[in-house]
Amino acid sequence: MKTSSTLTFLSLALLATSAFTPPALAAEGPAKIKVLLVTGDDVQPAHNWREVSQAIRETLVASGKFDVRVCEDAGVLDSAATLGRYDLVFLHLYNAKTPTLSAGAKENLASFVKDGKGLAVSHLSSASFKEWEEFRKMCGRYWVMGKSGHGPRSTFKVRVTNKDHAITQGLTDFEADDELYAKLLGDAPITVLVEADSDWSKKTEPLAFTLEYGKGRVFHEAFGHDGKAIQNPAVQKLIQRGCEWAATGKVQ
Repeated sequence: MKTSSTLTFLSLALLATSAFTPPALAAEGPAKIKVLLVTGDDVQPAHNWREVSQAIRETLVASGKFDVRVCEDAGVLDSAATLGRYDLVFLHLYNAKTPTLSAGAKENLASFVKDGKGLAVSHLSSASFKEWEEFRKMCGRYWVMGKSGHGPRSTFKVRVTNKDHAITQGLTDFEADDELYAKLLGDAPITVLVEADSDWSKKTEPLAFTLEYGKGRVFHEAFGHDGKAIQNPAVQKLIQRGCEWAATGKVQ
């Protein structure tokens, strides 16, 4: 009788323990993509960089796939060790009043992408570091003051031109309320994802595209005059998928 009571007590104790102890072998979710969002300067008052950077961060976090750290000092790129902790650098920065990157920062960013990680470039960011030719190659297409431009901010139709790419699969044409960037320069091979017809340039302009740089990948989108422009659901989807592709080479 004592033996039976002892076994019953032990059984109940084990059941109680298992009810309150997390399973040791419980499946964990996939690791989040680590993003370094570099911002801190832009043309003022035309671009409220804090508002747009916050909208970009919220867009990425809302997908559940990204862990985003925001840095308002491009000097963070001086540290190769810091960069090495991330999968993607997202540049939302035009150095209108701040110094260009140091030689070390330029080398670190180029190596970061060449060695297989990701870069995302947004809106006027491609106008940055105009003396650095390699950055222009990374951007694929880049803004040049006095040559590139846009008409008044307006609502315009955006066409999905490459429906087979992992970033755009399932996406349909949409309307954007934004600046329609035009006459970006550059001749690097790019894969255009979406485009729109510009009344200002009288041409069809690429508004989101990808390219490869070394072993890495670049996603470049020209949307983002303000927070409202980023909060367009179709633009958010492009940014989420584009950043996932740039960081990992695929979209799940």
